[in-house]
Amino acid sequence: MPDYQEMYLHLMRETEKALRILVKAQQDCEELYLREDSPALRVLSPSGGQAEPPEKSAAAE
Repeated sequence: MPDYQEMYLHLMRETEKALRILVKAQQDCEELYLREDSPALRVLSPSGGQAEPPEKSAAAE
């Protein structure tokens, strides 16, 4: 008869290893992103093209 407890524990240990690898990869990528001098950000329109910069409203002035 299979040792279900050992199978479960093995699965949980390996799952934990996989999660740690994924979290580490995400943290590494975040660090790389934050090291960039000035990330180029742009606003996209809903159609997927680049949108015009928002106009200043009279109330904001």
